[in-house]
Amino acid sequence: MTKRGRFITLEGGEGAGKSTLLAGLRDYLLRQGIELLQVREPGGTPLGEAIRSIVLDPAHPHICAESELLLMFAARAQLVRERILPALESGHWVLCDRYVDASYAYQGAGRGQPQERIAQLEAWACAGLKPDLTLLLDLPVATGRKRAAGRGAADRIETEADAFFERVRQAYRDLADAEPQRWRVIDASLPAEDVLGAATAALAHVLKVHA
Repeated sequence: MTKRGRFITLEGGEGAGKSTLLAGLRDYLLRQGIELLQVREPGGTPLGEAIRSIVLDPAHPHICAESELLLMFAARAQLVRERILPALESGHWVLCDRYVDASYAYQGAGRGQPQERIAQLEAWACAGLKPDLTLLLDLPVATGRKRAAGRGAADRIETEADAFFERVRQAYRDLADAEPQRWRVIDASLPAEDVLGAATAALAHVLKVHA
């Protein structure tokens, strides 16, 4: 019988360094002999990538908060069923750049959507799938926005005011405080090699349990 893989998610605000960390974690897990799938939200499937292009396109500034929330969960439901669950059942680990916690932070705290509504959508759309480990890259909003500004033109969400991202950051910290057994908070203002070291230390525990 194939042992189920592990589901690892990365969360954080703009400019937190998730892409850099994902590359490092991918290399680390491959060196451990772990077969893995790397995906992102929204995205990861043809439908999800189409939704991503709509949600992040600054040419659509008037998407209402309710539509944004539903679009995120449409992409998520497809990703869970089309790619994540099959990979986990086949024994692969999954590294996911954001997952449902992002909706609690961005569409919940950021956009003001009720937490209860998000929880209902999660129960319906996510097939009961929870991460085994969530790594939160935490850093001051001003630092993250300065980093993100160097990447090129801002997407629709990146154009929000600092107050929006302060709410997002606090929501992430609250989520981590509420479920410390799943979350590991990493100081994303540290050098990239130190961030990777903290993340691989957290993964080492999951590897031990998985062995």
